Amino acid sequence: MLKALIFDSFFDKHRGVIAFVRLFSGEVKAGDTIHFIATNFKAPVSEVGVFKPEMVPISSLSSGEVGYIVTGLKELEKVKVGDTISSSPDSINALAGYKEVEPKVYSSIFPIDADDYPKLRDAIAKLKLNDASLSFETENIPALGFGFRCGFLGLLHMDIVQERLNREFNLDLILTTPSVQYEIYKNTGDVITIHTPSELPDPSQISSIKEPMIKMELITPEIYIGKIIELVTSRRGNYTSMAALSIGQIQITCTLPLAEMIVDFYDDLKSATKGYATMSYEITGFEKADLVKVDILVHGKIVDPLSFITHRTNSEQKGRHVCEKLKELIPRQQFEIPVQASIGARVIARETVKAFRKDVTAKLYGGDITRRMKLLDKQKEGKKRMKMVGSVEIPQSAFLNILKK
Repeated sequence: MLKALIFDSFFDKHRGVIAFVRLFSGEVKAGDTIHFIATNFKAPVSEVGVFKPEMVPISSLSSGEVGYIVTGLKELEKVKVGDTISSSPDSINALAGYKEVEPKVYSSIFPIDADDYPKLRDAIAKLKLNDASLSFETENIPALGFGFRCGFLGLLHMDIVQERLNREFNLDLILTTPSVQYEIYKNTGDVITIHTPSELPDPSQISSIKEPMIKMELITPEIYIGKIIELVTSRRGNYTSMAALSIGQIQITCTLPLAEMIVDFYDDLKSATKGYATMSYEITGFEKADLVKVDILVHGKIVDPLSFITHRTNSEQKGRHVCEKLKELIPRQQFEIPVQASIGARVIARETVKAFRKDVTAKLYGGDITRRMKLLDKQKEGKKRMKMVGSVEIPQSAFLNILKK
């Protein structure tokens, strides 16, 4: 019976998905019908061949050989790396395969021009054909329009996808601040995984929150050791060991939360070491942390795209930073606009967008002071009513400035 392990695949626009396989038993040739065990799908074989090193068609592949199979399928997700190809759909014949690829970093992608949404949808679907590790789902945020919530293997993967969308498909995009997944332990004993602050349950239902941790190795000239340790500790990291690689070259090992590393850590590292330090990291698991959701309120209404999850010790600083930026970006109205950061019902930071002041006493040319006070009181009452019924529209340019990486 045929047993073949898929170790790679790619999409050819003329011949469909081409699977790279290693046969453990049986034989496959053009005209056969093969079954993909994991995806429960079948397809006819239009061609088989080997690598010399280019792809060369042959009559058949047999046990022990490595080669390729042209399936003619148009969906790359039906041919998963690590899946087993068999001559029957029986899952008992499945090989051990590979560990499923899981995204580690999440970010939302929106077109700056809303009319480009269909173009963005087609572009991401085409990228998915040649990049099985990219995951995406539709997302709609009223302030930003329609877009996609995407999962990436890391920051480099995210930058590559963004660059390909810009260059190959000529799209102007806005990417939200990258985030990670969190494990939420509820009072009922249930465990859920979330990727965005909007998915976080009510705090009264949460027993604890765990965040992903990484082990990082940094190689740097010894004169920058102090700056690097200071940078790591400022990101809630812990220094674990240090070793001399050569004269003047030091390797530092530390642990820190993935969420603290994915935003600007690399840029800060290069700035602190004048570009001489390098880093590598691997995810080690999840650890319990005192995390909170910070909501941003404009005129008393929560703005969901600006909410974020952070450690309680950093919440006030980050909340104040967002409020200060919004104060500069929101246009002034005829009434004051409060911009607040809150954890639940507790406000931790506030800024106020000052109101325009119309000079209602300009038409007066003298007379009793009570005439002036009457006009000012009337203006005050009018602004109070306006504040009660008024609504604030945040311009898209404000979101672009705050949410961009």
